[in-house]
Amino acid sequence: MTSSLHPSQLHQHLQMYARAKWSSWGGLIVSLSLLSLGVSQKPSVKPWVLAASVGTLELGRRHRQTAKLLSESLGDIDRASRLNFQAWAKANTQPTAQLALTVGAIDATWQPENLITDPVEYIQKKQKHVALVGGTGDGKSTFTQFLSSKIGGRVIVYDSDAKPDDWSWIDRADVIGRKGNFKAIDSAMGKDLEILEDLVQLRGEGGDNAIAGRERFLIAEEFPILVDECDNSTHWIKRHAKRGRRYKQFICALAQNDTAENFGLQGDKDTLYSCFVLVRLGQFGRDHARTKLKDPQLEQWLKAGGKRRFMVDDCPCELDLSNWGAGSMVQPETSGGGNEEVQLPQELNEYEQIIVTWGQEHPGEILKARVLQQASQQFKKDDPENIRIIFASLADKGLGEVVDSGDRLGWRWSK
Repeated sequence: MTSSLHPSQLHQHLQMYARAKWSSWGGLIVSLSLLSLGVSQKPSVKPWVLAASVGTLELGRRHRQTAKLLSESLGDIDRASRLNFQAWAKANTQPTAQLALTVGAIDATWQPENLITDPVEYIQKKQKHVALVGGTGDGKSTFTQFLSSKIGGRVIVYDSDAKPDDWSWIDRADVIGRKGNFKAIDSAMGKDLEILEDLVQLRGEGGDNAIAGRERFLIAEEFPILVDECDNSTHWIKRHAKRGRRYKQFICALAQNDTAENFGLQGDKDTLYSCFVLVRLGQFGRDHARTKLKDPQLEQWLKAGGKRRFMVDDCPCELDLSNWGAGSMVQPETSGGGNEEVQLPQELNEYEQIIVTWGQEHPGEILKARVLQQASQQFKKDDPENIRIIFASLADKGLGEVVDSGDRLGWRWSK
């Protein structure tokens, strides 16, 4: 089942949803009719009528399940229908050559109403910690760097898989647990609990001035692993979650899933949501928009923005962190043979970036949709027409040029 629908796919999915819905009702009606008919039949015929009735009922049940899955994929059916009508109207009122650019602009012009651009201000206002969820390459380290620079305090990192140069971008950061030294992490977390108790005593005796200058920013990388390996980890996160902010001890726990169990809070989901701001990057943010918020348009908006767009609790956030840690978008030109550099626009999303990178690595070659599907996992299950829409969009931005038209349309890199 497609997890994210482009407007050009909505018509097909809505048709499938309607067929499955009416087929399920039809199966129920036919099954009941067969049962009524079987009452008046001979005893030798009744088993066959009953079998046909049960088979028809099972077929209707399967169609009903299919309709349910399609409904979850589409999210808000009314909104999906409106987007589908917009795409149909564009296709029937404008030339095909302009369709690719127009359909792609449906999401580009839309902005969520509760958009935030300063996640740190949001976090500080909530007086909570951060649970950062994202997959490999989603920008967890970059966001952590940005967060630590804004919140301040002595930085301590718990990372059992840290390489020598990892976390080097944080000034005066103490990295504990390299080479899988979980014993060192467990011991340090135990010391953190003692420090927190000392701060409680100091503040109780001398107020906030007594703990001034003792601010700390604690980063726990891949927290589910620490839960399995460190006895103090669960107590550590619970104590800091409920009391840490009051005593200037800020924690940022990183994981690749947003369940309470992954943060050592089994059966205590309330603590996760009441004490942490959940920052969901990449696919986790898009999944939250689709499954929890039931907003396919928000999902498409997140997808179009790449790493710049993510979810902070239930609020969409747009933040350009291209100058933090990851460096600039300047890449070498491979087709000229010289030392020239090409400045790529920062608004490229991850899908456009894959195409541009392919073009720079294959100067002069024409990229077709089927070739891209074979070369990249991200495009493997995508519709070829959607890929050609991206080709045309890149050409419109001045990146490359389209070759041929219709089903044969391809794209070639050029400065």
